[in-house]
Order: sequence, then structure tokens, then C-alpha cells
Amino acid sequence: MAGSIEDSRPSPDALLKAVEKESRGKHKIFLGAAPGVGKTWEMLSTARRRKLEGIDVVVGVVETHGRAETEAQLAGLEILPRRRTDYKGRVLEEMDIDAILARRPALVLVDELAHTNAEGSRHPKRYLDVEELLAAGIDVYSTLNVQHIESLNDVIARITRIRVRETVPDRIVDTADEVELIDLTPADLIARLGEGKVYVREQAQRAVRRYFSPGNLTALRELALRRTAERVDDQMLSYMREHAITGPWAAGERVIVCLDPSPGAANAVRAAKRTADSLDAELIALYVETERHAGLSDAEHACLGETMRLATQLGAEVATVPGRSVVEEILAFARARNVTRVIVGKSQRSRWFELTHGSVVDELVRSGSGLVVEVAPSAEGPTPAGPTDWLLGAPRQIGPYLEGVLMTAVATAVGKAIDSLIDLPNISLVFVVPVLVAAVRHGLVPSLWVSGLSVLAYNFFFIPPLYLFTISDPANVVALFFFMVVAVVASALAVRTRTQTESARREARTTAELYAFSRKIAGVIELDDLLWIVVTHLARLLKAEVVILMPEQQKLATRAAFPPDSELNEADLAAARWSWDADRPAGRGTDTLPGGRWLFVPIRTSRSAVAIIGVLPLKEGSELSAGERRLLEAVGNQAAVAVERVTLAKDIDQARLGAERERLRSAMLTSVSHDLRTPLASIIGSLSSLRSYGTRYDAATREELLGTALGEAERLDRFVGNLLDMTRLDAGAVTPKREAVEVGDLVSTTLRRVQPLLKDHVIVSIVPSGLPSLSLDFVLAEQVLFNLLDNAAKYAPAGGRIEVEARRAGARVEIIVRDEGPGIAAGDLDRIFDKFYRAHEGDRRLAGTGLGLAIAKGFVEVQGGTITVRNRGDRSGAEFVVSYPAG
Repeated sequence: MAGSIEDSRPSPDALLKAVEKESRGKHKIFLGAAPGVGKTWEMLSTARRRKLEGIDVVVGVVETHGRAETEAQLAGLEILPRRRTDYKGRVLEEMDIDAILARRPALVLVDELAHTNAEGSRHPKRYLDVEELLAAGIDVYSTLNVQHIESLNDVIARITRIRVRETVPDRIVDTADEVELIDLTPADLIARLGEGKVYVREQAQRAVRRYFSPGNLTALRELALRRTAERVDDQMLSYMREHAITGPWAAGERVIVCLDPSPGAANAVRAAKRTADSLDAELIALYVETERHAGLSDAEHACLGETMRLATQLGAEVATVPGRSVVEEILAFARARNVTRVIVGKSQRSRWFELTHGSVVDELVRSGSGLVVEVAPSAEGPTPAGPTDWLLGAPRQIGPYLEGVLMTAVATAVGKAIDSLIDLPNISLVFVVPVLVAAVRHGLVPSLWVSGLSVLAYNFFFIPPLYLFTISDPANVVALFFFMVVAVVASALAVRTRTQTESARREARTTAELYAFSRKIAGVIELDDLLWIVVTHLARLLKAEVVILMPEQQKLATRAAFPPDSELNEADLAAARWSWDADRPAGRGTDTLPGGRWLFVPIRTSRSAVAIIGVLPLKEGSELSAGERRLLEAVGNQAAVAVERVTLAKDIDQARLGAERERLRSAMLTSVSHDLRTPLASIIGSLSSLRSYGTRYDAATREELLGTALGEAERLDRFVGNLLDMTRLDAGAVTPKREAVEVGDLVSTTLRRVQPLLKDHVIVSIVPSGLPSLSLDFVLAEQVLFNLLDNAAKYAPAGGRIEVEARRAGARVEIIVRDEGPGIAAGDLDRIFDKFYRAHEGDRRLAGTGLGLAIAKGFVEVQGGTITVRNRGDRSGAEFVVSYPAG
């Protein structure tokens, strides 16, 4: 029952893709088997019909190639001017993508989707321009020939003997909303060629001989039909998934294609893409980094990087694993990822090399139980000879070889010394030491060099006849032969151990760097500190200049850079802006603005992009290797999470601050509406009574009413004064005007001022003589003591004692205010000095704003003092202690 319910639900992935497509423009591709079948004509004809329907249509770029029929279809369509670019003394015209984005038509026509843009354009390929237009919500009609589809490139090259250099990734076709096949029989197309409707007659004749042969056109037509059928089938499956239509689904296979630094690896990737598409399988491109990787030439590194980029373009996951044996690592990876099929390129090694070193394909077939192993056809053209592979990684400097000569001479001298003192039959073991040292320090070739020198030295100095390169005893020939074998085997084993150690060291160093980086950023709470750690760490790891840009006020701004004086010009900032908007890498080594100086990579979390990292290698003209790109991605991912953590912490602080501000606002409004209205009501009541009935009241009553109004007005004045004082404290506008203040004068002046509030209480003042003077602002200090006495008067019972005591406490002077009120609840002691906080609210609420004690605390601290509160120990009541430094 559960299974049937699941089957009746639409596929979440299919629904998600459908939702994502809603915000993008629609892309329709007019696909042809060859030039001249009428793709552009059909695209223009369809566009004219859409215009008649009221659709806003513009021509971004259309190449008519002088064909009158095609030019006639342009009549009546708006054609946007092209962008002119100077390139090596020639003026080239390219589609103006910025003009299209500014114009924002409903539909734009873009001919020749596989076209390569002129150097200096935003994107190197026209299909990338189209992707940007689609992302902006603009519909696009485009044309494409089947030979330009990347995964079919090598197949068509074998059919036509011509390799097309301009290709389009399969994902462009796979993600198109519509693919319309423009079909024409080979005979009709050749007839059009003969009539001059495709090329001029001389070009047409050459084309028929070289490319447009009936056999080639038939094969191309079949490939176009098959590719269109695959796209239709994909659309049908997507529709079934979106609408929960049951059917036979694919079995979920996974395909691995093995990468290597040879030119033939690209063909293997394309073949694997076709296989994965036919099986509806996940494609993984795997490179095993063995001891040979360290000795790759710059050209091989570049070839490997291009192959990895091709795999990424074709939608493959690219993985790199270090290891000693290619076959063992492939099989381990395949088991870990549940891979069902492995595709490798056809070996370019000689038969002798495979016999002596083994074949990856043969070992995979023998060892890969349960795996389907496919061999992709090789690339055309010359390839390096296999037997010379052992020379890869050989030092080009003379130093290691001179060191080998020196070590052999030292071993010979040591051997002669030992031979003169002891009759040692296996003296040849002395020469094993320099062989192993050379292997560990410099690799295989220097160790073989030392092995040869050791054999010659052993023969010349230790095998009779001495000092001649001749051997009289056949037994010595055998001994010398096996010595050479032992030396070579020991060299190979030492080199393998050295390579494995270096690989493990590199992996351990990378892991340690990432661990150290994660520890560094774990406790950082300031964004600027975090970004500085990121740029300095990446600059050291990648040996490059590094900048981090983040959005500020609707534009990207540099937030951190190493070195700090790194600068970005307008072109660099434009590339960074595009990378941010498109959420894709841009700049050097990418498909977007590859001629730029910097590489810009967006870093993001699961929520959104958070920043852009810019990298400029210190070595002029160099690009980041595949390993460095992976390291950049790993550090970037950690940095993105850390940036989000810091940002969220700030957001939480802001939210907490906002909540506190709202609480204070509510408390203030409550105080204003209740505590300030009460004295106003008394004042208005007293004055209105005097005005209306003044003549009816005797003198005593009138005096009482006037006293009430005056008292309430004074209380209102204190409330307003407290609000103003609190505002000054919050703004940091309170600056003490210090002077010498006698404690006795301070206490007596304050008691006289507060006397009207304390008329119902017993006041006791204890100020001993001899107390040192204090450096205070007299007005602020008086206000502090006034607020404390006002607070005591509110809570002490009528007739109760209020004490003011001053005393010396070491290098400080304390002023203590005690009352006999109910005291302060334990839960209120920590909050009693908070703004608008009132103890004993509800029915026992007393008049006041709840600011008096907060103001007292602020005034005390701004003068360098402290204020504390505690409950009395001898009886009920509170005790406030103000402490100032003496003198």
C-alpha cells in the first residue's frame, strides 16, 4: 500500500526543476544535421509568426551568409546593432548582450549557438551569452548543427575526417525547452549546394568532395535524428515524473570515466557521457594521482586541466584520489560509490611497455568482478612513446648526478678501506647505500645513474683483474649481474616509498592546513578578523594575491585583501560582479571572461552566496591547478560557513537589541502614560477647582490646593529631568566638570533639597570629620544622592528612619543610604539598576519612571565610582553603597 502511495506522488526533483524553469526564459533550438538545411530560415520564419501574434521580437545576431532567401526573412524584424571589437588590427562584430539586456525583449534570435566570441568579450562562447539571457527571463531562439554537440564531436570527426573545434556542452541541448529538427535529405541538400544556395559554386564543389558526401550526410542525419529522439524521450520522462505517471524507470547506474594527462582522455570523457546518457546514469570523472603526477610537464598539466573542465561542462562529478596503483584505486573508488561501469581510454603505450609494466585495461578486466569495463577509442594524431615514460620526473639539473658521482666515490673509498683491513666477501653491499640515498633524495633516474656507476666502480676496484673493466672469473659476472639487479630493484622500491611518502605528506599537509584553518576561524567573532584570516591563509597556500568582496549598498566592495595593497580595476570588478550575479566562477581559467587577470569564485552556504573570493597567482600567466582549485573550494566552503555564523551572530545580537529596545519603548510609554499623567491630573484638578470655586474656599483650602499643584509640578519636573538625563547618558553626552567636593557639603546640600520628600521620615546623617575631599562633578554627585534618597522615601514606611552615612574605605570614600522598607527581592537585585525596571509592581506600584536608579548608576560610573545594593542584615530594608576614589 505504501509503495502505491509513493508511486502516485509526483517526483520532487522533477517538480523542483519545473519551478526553477518558471523564472527563466524559454530556449528553443533549431537543430540541423549540416549547414544549409534551413535552420536560420526556419528560425526567422517562426519569429515572424510570433511577431504577428504581438510578441516583442528582436534579432540579436543572425548570419545570412549572403543567402537571399534568408535575408528576405529579416525584413520587418528589429535588428539590434552589434558590438564592434578590435582584434589584431581587424574589427570584429559580436552580439551586444548588454544592449539586449537593456532592451529586454520578450524573444531574441541568436544564430550559430556554438560560435566563439572575439577575445575580450564577456564570455568566450555564444552559448554562455544565451545562458545569461535566459537567466534574465528572456526567451531565446537559436540554431545549432549536430557536429557542434560536445559528446558527438569525436564520433563525427571519425565519420567526416574533420574535427570541429567549436562545440556546445550537451547540457545546453538537454536543458532546452524545445528542440526542433530541421531535416533535409542528403540528395536535396546536395542539390541546394549545386544551385549555390548554401555556398558559392567553387566552395560548394569543394564542400561536396570533402564534407557533403552522401555517406557523411546520411550519418550526420542519423545522429541528428537520434539526438533529437533522446531529447524528446527526456522530455517525456520529465513529464511523467512531474505528473506521477508510472512507468519503467532507469535502474540508477553509475559510470566512471578514468582521466589521464593524454589528449585521448577527452574522447573517453565524451564516450562516457554518451554511455551515461543512454543508461540515464550518474557520471563520475576519476583521476588517480600516482607517483607519475609529480613529473608531469606543464603541457600535460594543462591537458589534464582541460579534460577535467570538459568533464565538468558535460555534467560529470570530478574526483581525484592519491594512490600507488591506478587499478587498485579505481576498484576501491568503484566499490565505495557502487559504480557499475568503468570507461577507460585506449592505451597509447607500446606492446612492449604493456608486457613489461602491465595494462590498466587488462588488470581492470581481471580484477573488476561485477564491473563492466569499456574501452573508448583513442584520439587521432601522434602520442608520446611508452618506453620513455620512466624518464618522466628525471631532474634536469646536473647537481643530482654530480652528487651521485661523489657518493659513489665515497662508497668506493670506504670499500677500499674496509677491504684493506678485513677480508669481507660481500663488499659490494657498500654500494647499495648511495643507490638508496640517490633514490630517496632525487628519484629513479639519478638512482639508476648511481647504480651504473656503482657497478663500474665495483668492477674496476674490487673484481680481478683490478683496475681494468674486464672480468676473468665467470662467477664474478653472475655476481655483478645480480648486484645490478639488486641495485635497480632497490632503486625502484626506494623511489616508490619516496613517492608514497611525499603523497602522504602532501595529503597530511593539506589536511593539517584545513584543520588549522578551521581552528583559527572557530572562535572568531568579528567579520573583519575572519576575512583577514581567510585571505592570508589562502595567499600562503596558493602563492597568490587574494581578495574577498562582499555586497555593500547594492555593489561589491573589497572587504579584505592580501597583500593589503591589492587593487582591482574596472574590468576585474565587472568580472566579480558577474560571478556574484550568476553564482558561477568567472575570470582566468573559466568559461566567462577567461582573459581576465583574476579568478573569482563565489562561496556560498545552503542558504545563499555570502562573498566572492578573487585569486591572482603570483606567477605571471599561470592558472590554479586542479588540486589548488579543490583546496580553494574546501577553504571557501569553510569560510562561507564561518561568515554565515558571524553574520547570524550579529543578526541575533541585533534581534536581541531590537527586542530590548522594544521592551524599553513599551516601558517608557507605560511610564509616560501612567506616571506622568498622574501628576498632571492632580495639577489640573487643583487648578480647575481654584478657578471654578476659588471664592467658596477658605484661605487654608486654597493654600492646600496650590501646594498640591506645586508639589505635583515639581514631581513632574523631576520625571522629565530623569528622562533627559537618561537620554544624555545613552548618547554619551555627560562629561563631568570635576572639582574638589567635601563630603559633608555634598550630604547637607542634598538633604536640604530633598527635605520636602522626606518630611514624613526620620533623617539621620552620619558624616565624620576628616574625610578626604573628592574629585567629582558636584551637580552629578548631588543628583545621585538625591535619587537614592527619593527612592528610599518611596519605599520606607511613614515615620521610618532613613540614614545617610559617609565613611573611609581604604583609598575610597563610601556614601551609604539605608532605609527601613521591605527590602529588595533576591530576583530583583541584579536588575534594580536597569532602565524602567520597577520592583513591587501591580497593586503596590509607586509613582515614578523607573529611571532614578539607572541614572544614579550612570552618573556614578561616569565619575569613576561604583554603586551596589544589598538588603540590610540587622533588619528589613535596603542599603545602597556609592564608592568614589579619594582625592
